[in-house]
Amino acid sequence: MKNTFKTIISFFLIVLTAVALSATSVQAASGKYKRTVEKYTIPDVVLVNQDGKKVRLQSLLQGTTPVVVDFIYGTCTTICPVLSAGFINLQNKLAVSGTNVRLVSITIDPENDTPKVMKEYLKRYRAKPGWDFLTGNRADIDATMKGFNAYIPDKMTHYPLNLIRNPRDGSWVRLFGIMSSREFMDEYKGVAGK
Repeated sequence: MKNTFKTIISFFLIVLTAVALSATSVQAASGKYKRTVEKYTIPDVVLVNQDGKKVRLQSLLQGTTPVVVDFIYGTCTTICPVLSAGFINLQNKLAVSGTNVRLVSITIDPENDTPKVMKEYLKRYRAKPGWDFLTGNRADIDATMKGFNAYIPDKMTHYPLNLIRNPRDGSWVRLFGIMSSREFMDEYKGVAGK
């Protein structure tokens, strides 16, 4: 009886997941994400990456290649896995063509996202070098979210947001909503000039 119940529950969860992914695909395919170009003033804060190393955020976001940023947390089971799947897919597809991409995830739950938690999170997604997950004290994380106009008072109310920095003029492409892999790649290539 217990095995039958577990089988029914497992089947139900699989069907529920398939329906949710299908709805996400339909939304992505219909182009329901919003794209804007913004200028941001990034705070000069020092955060900590998944290896426990201190990094100056402004320095990490500079350079001659686009930088992609999102805001997630390690125990999220809703939007964060979708955003992270987009990151690893982008990283893998660009690696095939020999292109390295700078990905930066910033926690919105610094009280719980320690370097160990973040390292395990990246390992779960098979992240390659070039994808950093950052934490810090609450004041610095809040300042960072506010700098990107992404502040939320509660992690449970966060939303799907990717930001791509254009290295030519320092502007940011703000992508609000769920995108397909192709749309994400096209947005990245548009910023990269490819």
